[in-house]
Amino acid sequence: MGTLMISIVKTYKPRSKLLPHKKEIKLLFQSTPPHTVSEAVFEIEQLTGIKLGLSACREFMHKHLGMKCRKMAAIPSKADPERQEIFLEHELKPLLDEEKKGKGFVFFVDAAHFVMGAFLGMIWCFERLFLQSSSGRKRYNVLGAYSNRDTSLITITNEDYVNSDTIVELLIKINNVHPDSKVTLVMDNARYQRCNKVMDKAKELGIHLLFLPPYSPNLNLIERLWKFTKKKCLYNKYYESFHHFKEAISDCLDNVQTTFKEQIITLLNPKFQMFSKSASVTA
Repeated sequence: MGTLMISIVKTYKPRSKLLPHKKEIKLLFQSTPPHTVSEAVFEIEQLTGIKLGLSACREFMHKHLGMKCRKMAAIPSKADPERQEIFLEHELKPLLDEEKKGKGFVFFVDAAHFVMGAFLGMIWCFERLFLQSSSGRKRYNVLGAYSNRDTSLITITNEDYVNSDTIVELLIKINNVHPDSKVTLVMDNARYQRCNKVMDKAKELGIHLLFLPPYSPNLNLIERLWKFTKKKCLYNKYYESFHHFKEAISDCLDNVQTTFKEQIITLLNPKFQMFSKSASVTA
């Protein structure tokens, strides 16, 4: 009888020379993130004496360090992360947990001021494209109150200003919609929201006002709704008249509970971006 021979083919898998230096490279890039792959190549060579090609460096940062090229975001320089954490854990989350059980509504309140003009965004194209820009500075103001409970959105709109009278108008409208419910409004510290006129009206209607810590837009869910609105109906789009401009914004907001409901539930989930020194670049 013949003998069956089985051969095992070993596949060669190249191993990065930088793996022994992984920890120190990660610490370096956590403290001083590189702006470009070329800069990362230079920094790695200075640290380890090993020079990589651009493709190899890009792969190492992505595969072994878990890095991605991300657009930076701005945060208020006076934001207090510790105060935000305390507010979130001891004041906001308990209210959101109650709302989730069907006990009342928590509305996040803010005003957006949409100025008619060119909203330029990224777009895939074969050559650079240009967008017509409307003349004038007409502004469409939307004062909104958003609740995660069934993506409820209540708005007041005008073309002049948002002031204490507008806030009072919103309080009355919310009370008319939810006359027998426990209602909390989460608001920032704008003067026209903390004035006696607003505080007295809220007390009269039995509406609880909860003010965010200073410089905390990251804790106001409705901020995400304004970005969503711009993305859906304003970026890279031209409107011939102010009427059509307003109509597009209103139509988008009117569909928060219908057409866009699933997207809104995902986007405006109550998971908040918290800031830390480790995630900040100062120079």
